Formats: sequence, C-alpha cells, structure tokens
Amino acid sequence: MSVSVVLLSAVIAGGGLILIIRRVVLSKIKAKLQYRGDMMSGKTVIITGASSGIGKATTAGLLRLSARVIMACRNCDGAQQAAAEIREQAGPGSGDLIIKHLDLTSLTSVRTFCREIIQEEEKIDVLINNAGVYRCPYAKTEDGFEMQLGVNHLGHFLLTHLLMDLMRKSAPSRIVVVSSKLYKRGGINFHDINSERSYDPASCYSQSKLANLLFVRQLARRLEGSGVTVNALSPGMVRTNLGRHVHIPLLARPLFWLVSLMFFKSCEEGAETPLYLTCSPDVENVTGKFFSNCREEKLLPKAVDDTTSRRLWDLSESMVGI
Repeated sequence: MSVSVVLLSAVIAGGGLILIIRRVVLSKIKAKLQYRGDMMSGKTVIITGASSGIGKATTAGLLRLSARVIMACRNCDGAQQAAAEIREQAGPGSGDLIIKHLDLTSLTSVRTFCREIIQEEEKIDVLINNAGVYRCPYAKTEDGFEMQLGVNHLGHFLLTHLLMDLMRKSAPSRIVVVSSKLYKRGGINFHDINSERSYDPASCYSQSKLANLLFVRQLARRLEGSGVTVNALSPGMVRTNLGRHVHIPLLARPLFWLVSLMFFKSCEEGAETPLYLTCSPDVENVTGKFFSNCREEKLLPKAVDDTTSRRLWDLSESMVGI
C-alpha cells in the first residue's frame, strides 16, 4: 500500500472521528439555542456583508425570528438575489428585509450610509459588524488604507462611531463584532500600519482581527452604563467564499474539498454564535467578551491590553477623520 493511500485513509478516518465529535458539540449548542419564532419582532438589526456566507445565514436566522433586518452590502444586485432566496426559504409571516448600499472600502460610503440610517430609522437594536476580507493581494482602500485593515477594522470603526448616538437612544442595544481566532497570530504594527514596507496577507488578516478585539475592549469600557453591550466572536472555520484569494494547487483541491467537509462548519453552523449574541437573553448584560461556539472564551493578553487598545483607538480616530 502506498504512502499516499495510507495518508489519505488516515485523514478520512481521523476526519470522520472529528466530524462525529463536532456534531455532538454542535448539537449541544443547538439545544442551547431555544429561540421563539417572534423573539426579534419589533427589533431592527443592521448587518454588514449580509449577502453571502455567515452574513447571509445570520440574516436568514434573524428573519425567521421576525426581525427587521437592514442588509448593508457593497453589491446591491447580489443582495437583492440573496434577499429573495432568504425570503423564499423563510416563508410567510417572518420579518422584513431592507437592502442598503454600504462599501466599507470607502469612508464616504460609510458616512452616507450612516447619515441615511440616522434620518430614516427611529432605533437600532443590534449592529452586527460581519463583513470581511481575507488574505487578499496587496491593495488599498479608497482612503489609502491596507485593504484588510481598512475593511475589517477601520470601516467598521467609523460605522459604529457614527451610529453610536442612535444606539444609545435605542438602549438596551447590542453590538456584535465578528473576529477570528487567527488574531493569535497577529500584532498591531504601529510603525507600518498600512503594510507599505512589507506585506504578508496572513499576518495582515490576523492584525485586523486583533484590531477587532482591541476595539471591542475599548468600546465596552467607553459604553459602560449606557445600556449598549459589545461583544466579539469567532465563527470557527466555515465553508464560505471568504477564502477565494487563497491559492490551492489544482491537484490538492479534491483533498481540500474533502477536508473542508469534515472539519469546516456550514454557513448555518457558523451563524449560530452571531445569532446567540444577537438574540439570547443569556448575554443581555454581558459586554466586552469573546465567544466561540456560543461560549465565552479567554483571550490572550495581547487582545485585552488596555494600553494597546487605547493607542489603536486614537490612531483609528485619526485615520478615519473623527
């Protein structure tokens, strides 16, 4: 028997065992998520990146819970198609979907979006900062920021800041930030924040996800006593198009597909923790924390460092022009 066959057999056997374990864990999570069909009735939720992946699955879950969901998307045609599919799956008697244009690569677009929301909406019950870019080739946003930092952190930083007064008026309200456990591999490079001297897509993604957590840390402190909570989460490894920029050799793609089926979550499974932080009464007074699989997890010291979080906050304000 060749080494490759033995290796493949080991991968399949190990993957099958892990799949069984993961299914048991996820079944416990689902048992924990006992939501009433109308529990989000009368609630307005904004979610970025709502037309695909985890964002689309989260939107579908919220619609089934009778929420009014504002899908903040860069591609409105894609959002229209996604909304039609979500409505068809949800059936009659569910919530409502509103599509609005938001391009997180443009601070002008963020400001326009927020101005319209403030003019049109009486309240925002939940803001879900979900949209993201992963390991893309080096590029800059319209405002000159490294793309991953610009979209994953700075665009959402300005969005949250501009909607904050409305969310305070809407209290009790919640902010949910989608981060990643890959923050563990990152650091904030204050000396080359836009990665102009050197660029590594994986490191820059991890930097942006660490920035998400430092943002949550500092924002929770600033919102203390306001009735607005803010928490972060890792959805885990999920089968989405987020990894479209990662090159996988042609011959390795079948094996990668098999491994992804064994080890990665579906979009619906990836949406369970965002939904938990959005809807569950268990976390209505919890703030400044990090969750995975609907459970709080302890962060590494670098993600809860107040000196770094304040420094990043000040730099972010300067970069977005606050």
